[in-house]
Amino acid sequence: MADKLAVITGASTGIGKELAKIAAREGYDLILVADEPAIDAAAGELNGYGVQVQAVEADLATFEGNDRLLAACGGRQIDVLVANAGRGLGQGFLAQDPAEWRRVIDTNVTGTTYLLQKVLQQMVARDSGNVLITGSIAGLIPGAWQAVYNATKAYLDSFAYALREELKDTQVNVTVLMPGPTETEFFRRAGLLDTPVGEAEKADPAKVAEDGWAAMTGGKPHIVSGFVNKLQAAMSHITPDTLLAKMHTAQAKPEDVEEARGGM
Repeated sequence: MADKLAVITGASTGIGKELAKIAAREGYDLILVADEPAIDAAAGELNGYGVQVQAVEADLATFEGNDRLLAACGGRQIDVLVANAGRGLGQGFLAQDPAEWRRVIDTNVTGTTYLLQKVLQQMVARDSGNVLITGSIAGLIPGAWQAVYNATKAYLDSFAYALREELKDTQVNVTVLMPGPTETEFFRRAGLLDTPVGEAEKADPAKVAEDGWAAMTGGKPHIVSGFVNKLQAAMSHITPDTLLAKMHTAQAKPEDVEEARGGM
């Protein structure tokens, strides 16, 4: 057993899985969490790093799922929390099933907020700890044809900075990772494969994870991964929201617009 523990959510694939590899190389015992059986295979891939790896299948859209994760820690101190679990949802808002957009909000916002509160209370009580929250440059842009998802990422980007300010007199660090489009399962699961952004070349999740881990361990407030994404993030601060929404349409609008709009 190592003397330090990292909890990583959304770790079955993509950025979360790559962050788990980094944490294992750095000598952290791991608790890896996702809402799918694939989390067991992801944990199995890390058994050669000489650290303890535990997989937890839990629905992090619910308080109960997050409580199951916390119980799996067995009272151990969480030194690093990577709040990476998230859901996407493309297409027009009017065409989306309310159960689907609610699950996006419950996962990205409600569940993540609950877990952060529980873990940060422990970290502040002992005055140490690192938190990395996976936000997105999508949170800087009104997400036409991806409206609910972008809104949840705007929440996370803002929430991370608010937490950092509240905790500035402690030894607890909060960093927000803001990637752009990354080569993960996100676009298939979100129904975005028939869009320009879904078909375009994307960032390597391993590089995004390296950027996020370095920013967190360096105590930085945020990191936008990738040069093009840095430019886009900078432009978002000086570009009118109406124009940003049009720009997002050019990337996220699906081929079958009438179907995506809900037959309107």
